[in-house]
Amino acid sequence: MFQKVLIAEDFDIINSGLKATLEKMKIPKITHISYCDEAFLKLKKAKLEGNPFDLLITDLSFVEDHHKQNITSGEALIENVRKEFPTLKIIVFSVEDKPFRIQHLYNHLKIDAYVWKNRNGQKELEKAIQQIYESKSFYISEDLREAIHPRKAIEITEYDIHIIEHLSEGILQDNLPELFVKKQIKPSGKSSIEKRLKFLKEHFNAKNPTHLVAIAKDFGLI
Repeated sequence: MFQKVLIAEDFDIINSGLKATLEKMKIPKITHISYCDEAFLKLKKAKLEGNPFDLLITDLSFVEDHHKQNITSGEALIENVRKEFPTLKIIVFSVEDKPFRIQHLYNHLKIDAYVWKNRNGQKELEKAIQQIYESKSFYISEDLREAIHPRKAIEITEYDIHIIEHLSEGILQDNLPELFVKKQIKPSGKSSIEKRLKFLKEHFNAKNPTHLVAIAKDFGLI
């Protein structure tokens, strides 16, 4: 079983429940941090001292207060951690249930488990810890598995992100082909961009490009 776990969670009552679950699993070293900056520094310090953490459990949302932070969200924390600690096991424990957000965390940030913070959250967390310790298979809460079924959710590609990001910057759809050619983003043809944009709008039920950008921001895609 994991020997040293870091919890990044800013609500004490949630932290108490997490700690109780880990203690029940006989994990000897449990550290709790309320801020993402401090969590990242704690991971780095432990590595330098030759006694690294082998599991990070983090929320995605952290409430802002008088402590100024450079890393302000769990997702940003994971991005930093993945660059510095590519093999560290990471579990997200969050109320977020949007499938595209979960897909992004799994496909691009390579998290090991996603546990939905609901009434069954503590039990699911215990299952997640056990599974990722024993195998390399991804764990997701049972209530969310249907939500990310491939027939109900699509893979958002880097190409899609390029389209949406450029639209969010105020670039007109008609100007995208020329810009994509300059930036060597392929396919750059007008028809290819139009077809993908049409597909994205239909999938997200977006009325127009502006609405699509707003939805993408809500999902944390950009």
